[in-house]
Amino acid sequence: MPKALRNKVKSGLEYFDAALGGEGFTPSQVLFFTGTPGSGKTTMLLTLADRLTKSGALVVFNTAEESLFQIKLVAERLNLKHGFHAGGQTHMPTLLKECDKLRTKRGNKGKPFFLIVDSLQCMDDGKYTRKDGSTHINGGSATRSLGMMTNYCKEHFCNAVVIGQVNKSGEMAGSQKLKHMVDSMMTLSVEQTDPDLRGCRVLQMQKNRFGGAGGTFFLELNKRGFREVA
Repeated sequence: MPKALRNKVKSGLEYFDAALGGEGFTPSQVLFFTGTPGSGKTTMLLTLADRLTKSGALVVFNTAEESLFQIKLVAERLNLKHGFHAGGQTHMPTLLKECDKLRTKRGNKGKPFFLIVDSLQCMDDGKYTRKDGSTHINGGSATRSLGMMTNYCKEHFCNAVVIGQVNKSGEMAGSQKLKHMVDSMMTLSVEQTDPDLRGCRVLQMQKNRFGGAGGTFFLELNKRGFREVA
């Protein structure tokens, strides 16, 4: 067993580490993060990027869905200030090349590396290119893009957290193969049934090859981010 797999990386968010099994991320782990629209997925992962950076990790938050200006506004509202890297790349091969440059830069060697992607369905694996040089994103592109990220993390013992979209019924969009390709799967939803917790965000770990699964955390979301309530 490679030594690197024993070096757990704490996220800096107690509820997130608890959901991961109590010890944080395992190097090479790929986490698929889904949830209902408006539940706060981007907010949570921006907060995660900030806390990981504070803990000494090298973090890239790549937004393929929202603009960098939108991300900056959210970061300012959340008062994030630990300096993670932000990008807006939609071409997966180019994104991974840029990650290589960052990882191998003097001063970054040896740091835990995290790639956070928002969202998978907006990423292009580069397989299909039109005559004008533009690319075409289809259903298979998400699967191939996730495969590229997974291979990258296994090869370099780094981590990826990937937001996946859901459809109108709340089910994961795209091929069901996606959830079998990743090590862990986490969901974020809005509580609608319990009158005492209605409106709270519900964080659940549904699959985890590197720790326990099935934990449920109730969180309050305000303009400054999340707070655990139950």
